[in-house]
Order: sequence, then structure tokens, then C-alpha cells
Amino acid sequence: MGEGRSAFRSVPRTGVIFVSSEAGARGFQRGDADWANLGQGQPETGRIESEQRVGEVAVQVDDLEYAPVAGIWELREAVAHLYNQRYRRGLPGQYSAENVAISGGGRAALTRAAAALGSVNLGHFLPDYTAYEELLEIFRLFTPIPIALDPKRGYTFGPEELEAEIEGRGLGALLLSNPGNPTGRVVQGEEMSRWLAVARKHDCALLFDEFYAHYVWTEAAPLAVSAAAQVEDVDRDPVLVFDGLTKNWRYPGWRTTWALGPKPVVEAMTSAGSFLDGGGARPLQRAAIPLLDPARADEEARLIRRRFKPKRDRAVERMRDMGFEVEPPPDGTFYVWASCAKLPEGLRDGMRLFERALDEKLILVPGEFFDVNPGRRRRASRFQGHVRISFGPEPDVLARGFDRLEKILRT
Repeated sequence: MGEGRSAFRSVPRTGVIFVSSEAGARGFQRGDADWANLGQGQPETGRIESEQRVGEVAVQVDDLEYAPVAGIWELREAVAHLYNQRYRRGLPGQYSAENVAISGGGRAALTRAAAALGSVNLGHFLPDYTAYEELLEIFRLFTPIPIALDPKRGYTFGPEELEAEIEGRGLGALLLSNPGNPTGRVVQGEEMSRWLAVARKHDCALLFDEFYAHYVWTEAAPLAVSAAAQVEDVDRDPVLVFDGLTKNWRYPGWRTTWALGPKPVVEAMTSAGSFLDGGGARPLQRAAIPLLDPARADEEARLIRRRFKPKRDRAVERMRDMGFEVEPPPDGTFYVWASCAKLPEGLRDGMRLFERALDEKLILVPGEFFDVNPGRRRRASRFQGHVRISFGPEPDVLARGFDRLEKILRT
């Protein structure tokens, strides 16, 4: 590495950070009306309809102190109450504040969990969230086991396949985003119940990244999805769920997230947090409590559905009209995962299309970033011919971005 940095390794950037940095080198700045950012990993954050958004955060004198590593007790109680109201009504097992750990961001929560894992084989899907790559490499106790999902089957993965992976490759844990980023695949209801039955049978921990739980587009879908609805014993089932204000409440700048699971696991994660990050910001944790009132949270989910479902439908329609293969239309998240195989010659590679898009002040994310490959053990990516398009931005940005993409494909 040289130049006084020989003690440090080169650390790659995640997909969204990479494309933003490359665009920044060409003059892009967040909020720049000359650009159309269809690569962003955050939803639009402004007011929807007559919704009230938090514009100021009061800081109490006590908030000048560190927050507990596990988070302030009142917020932990609020998270547990929301999950009990949404997913545990009438069930004997109820979550308590001790089942909750608060973190300063989703990556911080996932890093705590990774640090608390033992010497197990940890399964992860291909494709999946780009930031998993470094997370799966940095801790050496567990062994990452890639599981390739089949595009021809709509990236589905059933409980029978889960059991086969556990028995065949000895998985002790599985990390996945649900709804899935980038594919939009959603596991819920009876299918989720069968997943958890397999996990209980084999004592395989399931780590569900549920940061898109409000963004579900299937017919008759609940307001939000969570594995918490199928948990039988909150302190014995090997299930850990992650969520936060970043996507589902549209406050990404707050970096306020949580993990919910068995008390011993939460305790282990908190111990890991004591040396990894030290805990989140106390003022923002306190400000988050009213947002987790069940009625207010459900209204936010309804607003998201009314706002984002038309954007999802329009995004899929326009991409198909331009020649992309959308495989399949997303059942969740605010992304469209698409193949470039039938585009004009020279634009069938996601990275080349990304570079060409920069010339038109348009940002998208090449598919190869979602080929989670810790340690770079695989030489070639299966997803070089894919891209991920975000319909998280405002409708006018989406329209501008799709117009520019169509121009690229016609020239």
C-alpha cells in the first residue's frame, strides 16, 4: 500500500457508496436537480400527504450523557410494545425491553450480531445486500457459506431447501434481507412459519434484516412483515430481527435501529457493542419513542404503500418497455432488479451501463455489487449483466431518470 499506510489493507466501498463517489467525481451532490439518482439506498424523506415529519429534536440535560450500550430503556420498551401489538396479539410469548438492543445504524446492529456469532457456518444468499460482503469477511470465527438463488425460479428459496443446506453444509446460522435487497423477494405467512420450524428443529439461527418491512406489494399483504409473527418462544427460538427508522419510517439520517431476539443473544450483542461502537445517540433515541406508537407506525406503513406502490408499478413498466428483463417484479423493497441481457450491444454489462449513465448525470447500481463475495473467493460474478434501480426518490426524479435511461438505450 505504501506511503505510510503499509499497516492497513485496502477496504472496498459498498455499491451505493461506490456509485455515489464515482458520480461525485463528476460533480454530483445530494439534492442536485441536474442529476437523477436512481441508485440511492434511501427512500424520499419528505412529507407524504398531510403527514407530520419531525423537523427538530429537543435535547434534554440528561441527553448530554452517553446512552446505555443497549439503548435507553424507554425506547427498548417502545420497540417491544410495537412488535407485540403488531405480531404477537393473543400469543403467549411477548417481547420485553430485554429482548431489544438499540444501535446507531443498521450496519452497527448487524456488526454486533456478527461479532457475537461463534464458530459456525453462516449461510448468505446470492444476490443480497452489498454491505454484507465486508461484514462476512472481517470476523474470522464463522465461515461464510454462499447460497446461489436461481433467477429462473424467481430467486425463491423454500424451507425444504433451507433444511437441505443445514443438513448438507452444516449451517449454524443464515443471514438474509427480507424483503430481499435487491430482488424484492418476500418470505411471510405460512412459508415463514415453515422456515422457523426448520430452524427450531436444527437449532439454526435465522438473522432477518427487515429494514424494508413496510415496503410490501403483494396482494392482501399485511401493513408490515416480520418473522416475529411466527416466533413461538421469544427467548428460545433462534430468530433475530433487525429494523429501524432508516427505511420504514423514512428517517435515515437518524441512524437509529434495533435488534430483537432472545435475551441471551441480545446480551451478547450488547457486550459486542461495548467495544465496537459504544451505543447510539441518546437524543435521537428519545425522539424516536413517539414514532413507534403502534397507531402512528401503522399510519406510516399505509402512507408508504399509497406513495410507493404506484412508483413501483411505473418503474417496472418503464424498465420493461425499455427492454430490461425484470426478474421477477419486486414483491417488496423500493428496488427493481433487472437483467440487461436484451439491451443493445455494449450496454449489456451493468458496470458499462452505469458508466454510460454518468455521462447523462444518472446514477444506478451495477448488479455485481450484490454478488456477496467475502474474501473474493469467486473470480467471476454471475450478476455482471444486472442492475438495481431504486424507486426510492421523488416521482419527478424517477421520471427524469427513466427519460435519461431511455435516451441512453436509443442512442
